Amino acid sequence: MRARHPAVIAALLLLSTAAAAQEKKIDPETGLVIDEVGYVYVRGQCTVCHTAKLITQSAKTREGWEETIRWMQRTQGLWDLGPTEGDILAYLEKHYGLSKTTALRRQPLPAHLMPK
Repeated sequence: MRARHPAVIAALLLLSTAAAAQEKKIDPETGLVIDEVGYVYVRGQCTVCHTAKLITQSAKTREGWEETIRWMQRTQGLWDLGPTEGDILAYLEKHYGLSKTTALRRQPLPAHLMPK
């Protein structure tokens, strides 16, 4: 059996990824993916203080999103999200979680190496 050409496989993967992306409904006002779980909470609570671009341009693990929430609670005045936090984290992980592509990006510089 003859192996398929890598370019053909790459093209098929690209097409399937594009088709999956088209299935997602995007809120035209915020740019957030519309989903039954978490979307309403993220739109209603997160965009009170900042634009949705801070979310849509980010990619973090669930733990990374939780750490960001804790940082905002400690330093930015974010309130306790209560029982909605689990749905918010599930939404962020599902739609703005680390993918194989984003996982290849370098890690952020440690604080001591950042400019003052």
